[in-house]
Amino acid sequence: NFFGNMRKRKIRPDALIASIRQLAVMTNAGISIYDSLCEIAKSTTDQNLKLVFGKLSEDINSGHSLSKSMENFRFELGNLTIAMVQLGEKTGNLDDSLYSLADMLEEIRANVVKFKKAMAYPRNVMVAMAVAFTVLISYVVPNFKNMFEKLNAELPLPTKILLKLEHLFNNYGLYVLVLLFISFSIFKYLINNSKNIRYGWHEVLLKTYLIKNIIIFATLSRFTLVFSELIRAGIPIAEALDTAISMIDNLPLKAKLSSVRVAVEKGSSLHEGLKDTKLFENMIIQMVSAGEDSGTLDTMVSKVAQYYKMRFDAIIDGLSEAIEPIMLLILASMVILLALGIFLPMWDMGNAVQGR
Repeated sequence: NFFGNMRKRKIRPDALIASIRQLAVMTNAGISIYDSLCEIAKSTTDQNLKLVFGKLSEDINSGHSLSKSMENFRFELGNLTIAMVQLGEKTGNLDDSLYSLADMLEEIRANVVKFKKAMAYPRNVMVAMAVAFTVLISYVVPNFKNMFEKLNAELPLPTKILLKLEHLFNNYGLYVLVLLFISFSIFKYLINNSKNIRYGWHEVLLKTYLIKNIIIFATLSRFTLVFSELIRAGIPIAEALDTAISMIDNLPLKAKLSSVRVAVEKGSSLHEGLKDTKLFENMIIQMVSAGEDSGTLDTMVSKVAQYYKMRFDAIIDGLSEAIEPIMLLILASMVILLALGIFLPMWDMGNAVQGR
């Protein structure tokens, strides 16, 4: 249901993390889950969280388990939240699982915030460039347009491009914006509702400059983080893989890592399954193999998670520097187009006057 999905809203990450920590503290203090959920729903300012936790408390009061109740709110709460609550219920240490969940959500949120901060500068520069170019095309170029028309001469290509853009902006600008909005809405709908289209789009992203490495290392960092926490808690490897894989958004990467689950289920070792995906360096495969042989798999996978977090952080730290050449190229192209488009006809006109 498209409109049903449109009405759904994920809970703000900071509100969810705070509520999970509060639930962990109250559970550890011996307060019932029902009373804890009611208190959190009552005190929170996040309306989506208030609604979800209110429904959860009603389900708990009807005799359902917390994890079972959360299944109805997978979109709002996320797969990791449900998986960690299931883990806590299985082990009997719900408060410990909630504390670990809050820590993982905090780390995932920190990565997202770091990425957004890194993108803020190039995004603002690009917006400023777009606004400046639009103003020049809409208000400056028309002043030269009349002069060019009076020349009644063959105009150079850059000038023709500028005049075409000016005509498009001033006569069809609103229609273009509406068309772009409709196209974006349709594209977003197709991405959200067609798995094949979403898979194809994700493949395109994995072939795109800069975006490819960001997606790969962010995915592997999250995957190994969740997987290490689950096997450290004593969850079987196959189940831990299922939960960690459910956290992955990129479908091609999800398919590759799902093959690890299949391989392990058929009796292959974890490091062999990881090796077959061709996503992990040889060093990582050797670390996992050593962890399997020595019985310290959780420790080794935790170190792998730290390694991929370090790689992700390094990419984000160098993101602005990597994007700068692209911005300079775009800026230079705009300046050259404007300069040639405006001054070439004037130069030709000057030469013609001197020739007389």
